[in-house]
Amino acid sequence: QVQLVESGGGLVQPGGSLRLSCVASGIISSISVMGWYRQAPGKQRELVASITTSGSPNYAESVQGRFTISRDNAKNTVYLQMNSLKAEDTAVYYCNSVRSLWPKREYWGQGTQVTVSS
Repeated sequence: QVQLVESGGGLVQPGGSLRLSCVASGIISSISVMGWYRQAPGKQRELVASITTSGSPNYAESVQGRFTISRDNAKNTVYLQMNSLKAEDTAVYYCNSVRSLWPKREYWGQGTQVTVSS
């Protein structure tokens, strides 16, 4: 069975940094597009960053230049380095995986809370 487990969330002051990790099991990393989404109270879930099977990243405009997504297929792990954190970054962050080959399937982690506050 597929399982995505996030870790690294917590409380941090504005301007601080956190690194989120997502360990995946039951998927084939080499054919899976990985991503990070977040959902704040009262808002829809939004894409934060994604990374292709070849390692090409994409970012939401709101985090461009501050966040970095990376992956280590050998470890079945995806990371999200978050720097210069702002209060508006506060949300539950979810790991996402999508198969690039048929049958295309999508999987989600349970989420990890990130709170940016002084």
